[in-house]
Amino acid sequence: MSTLEIIQDPAARIDADVLVLAAAPPSDGGASGILAAGACLEGIDVGAVEAALPSLGFSGSLDAVVRIPSAIAAPAGQAISAPTILVVGTGRGLELAESADHDAAALGLTRAGALSRAAARATRELAGVERAVLALPCAEAHDLTAVAEGAMTGAYAWKGRVPAPTEPLAAITISSPLAGGALAEEARARAVALGEAVALTRDLVNEPPNRLVPEALAERAAEVARSAGIGVDTLDERELAKQGFGGILAVGQGAANPPRLVRLEWAPSDARAHIALVGKGITFDSGGLSLKPPASMPEMKSDMAGAATVLGAVLAAARLELPVRVTAWLALAENMPGPGAQRPSDIITMRGGTTVEVTNTDAEGRLVMADALARAVEDSPDAVLDVATLTGAQIVALGDHVSGVMGTPAVRDAVARAAASAGESFWPMPLPEQLRPSLDSPYAALRNAVVGSRAGGMLTAGLFLREFIGSAPWAHLDIAGPAFNERAPWGGTPTGGTGHGVATLLEYLRAVAQ
Repeated sequence: MSTLEIIQDPAARIDADVLVLAAAPPSDGGASGILAAGACLEGIDVGAVEAALPSLGFSGSLDAVVRIPSAIAAPAGQAISAPTILVVGTGRGLELAESADHDAAALGLTRAGALSRAAARATRELAGVERAVLALPCAEAHDLTAVAEGAMTGAYAWKGRVPAPTEPLAAITISSPLAGGALAEEARARAVALGEAVALTRDLVNEPPNRLVPEALAERAAEVARSAGIGVDTLDERELAKQGFGGILAVGQGAANPPRLVRLEWAPSDARAHIALVGKGITFDSGGLSLKPPASMPEMKSDMAGAATVLGAVLAAARLELPVRVTAWLALAENMPGPGAQRPSDIITMRGGTTVEVTNTDAEGRLVMADALARAVEDSPDAVLDVATLTGAQIVALGDHVSGVMGTPAVRDAVARAAASAGESFWPMPLPEQLRPSLDSPYAALRNAVVGSRAGGMLTAGLFLREFIGSAPWAHLDIAGPAFNERAPWGGTPTGGTGHGVATLLEYLRAVAQ
């Protein structure tokens, strides 16, 4: 992982291979405007940079980048230590961010989100570079935190690739007048913890499903947990059967690799609250006997992204020593059409005794999540958050970059606020009561999927999960689209696993701890 330091020296004097500036589009048809307010730009001829940009075709549009020789920006008789300047465009993001209205915030269009994305886009662009210095607005603590977090999450490459990928940017330096103080150290610690957690989440999502079977993911989670002082306990298929986890067992019974349920606990002595996190961990989803179309299967290695996100969040909480107790549950299984696979019309008994008629074996995520939720609330947490790549309907409704969050209004809205602060996009969704009867079954307490209708699929999945949380305050985060990027990279987001949701969970835990 990249190293990060924050120092007071003007960026032009810091030894680096590349100096990073950010620019917004012109507001009057002139040159793109370098973001100068709060940036340490002493020794840089900003006007000369702005004059050079139009001739290079740089407009300041979102995620645009251009490199220029630093000599262009050196005042007469002076030199800039870095031989190259990288300018990254912010688009109209900062203008939208300043409005801070509810809709913009829910979509991640905050000032923090704009600065974080610019920093992330820059560090992603600088793969293969040894050292870079960022001269973005960092005079305020919230700006510095956003830039630092973006820089650390943007510098990523999955190391499992053969041949090996280009190494990410090795060393990141941020020039800020806050350097040397407690605020800067807090920003650095947060950025390093988040960078580690997001990289872990992406690494796990990118692993091929022949290597990351449920047992392997459980072992990896235990290894990570122990390294951070997090308690860990894993239930194998025998213990799952003994303790009545019928949903996890039913989903996993068609696979050669048996299921697991991992319980993680970060329990500091000064905990101010207890939050339970539950993550869906389907290490590969074929759809079971309700088989998916072949074209839909390659990305199904990412169906464990919810579990990876939860693991990353509890790791970051422990690294930052947040004063909040976190119990995390990773519900792990493969959904395969093997000889023992569950069938449509099967009836299973979940943890706690609820019976479920299986009408669609490709609606398996809610079965493993329901078991884990039923167990999580037995510990009486103050709130429960579950994270899952749960429904294709989420993608239809909100697209590839925006997640849905639903549940108890107070917790749902707190998650949306946390996402806005973290620069991620979560849209609050309802749980309409008129949809609940569609889950009724003449043969069991519930059916796992609505028969004959695709209307409101994201919402009916949320309503199904609600049946298993009792009276606990709760939010359900459906990250099906944003968790995995099949297309070209954008912002600081690589192709493959994105780590979407880790920053939101961490920000939520920080808010609870405060």
